[in-house]
Amino acid sequence: MPDKVRIDKWLWSVRIFKTRTLATTAVRSGKVKVNEKIVKASYLLQAGETVVVGKNGFNFVFKVIELIQKRVGAAVAQTCYVDRTSPDELNKYNDWFIGKRGVEAREKGAGRPTKKERREIDGFKGGQLYDWDDWDEE
Repeated sequence: MPDKVRIDKWLWSVRIFKTRTLATTAVRSGKVKVNEKIVKASYLLQAGETVVVGKNGFNFVFKVIELIQKRVGAAVAQTCYVDRTSPDELNKYNDWFIGKRGVEAREKGAGRPTKKERREIDGFKGGQLYDWDDWDEE
């Protein structure tokens, strides 16, 4: 186990970011703080330090337990840090994340929806469904 690891490499290896490039970009743009200070991507992280990561408008707080240099499985990665994110921030993240699905799709060859189908879709999704017969022009 190494004594020090680059911050961008550690963030990638414990699966906080999907790629090392994303981790490096986040650190360079000032979205990552170590012990309340903005750091460079080459900062050498040590065990016991606190890392604050700003990601998608949320601030996640992690305490470093173990340093690793290579990407590992999710179960092993979770043992390398302690999540110290406040419950308010986690609730905000969960409220935002719940209900997110993949892209909607239509049957192959169905083409774009007609105006009538679009109104039905909007009504189904909770949008306003207009009754065009009751439309008043003033």
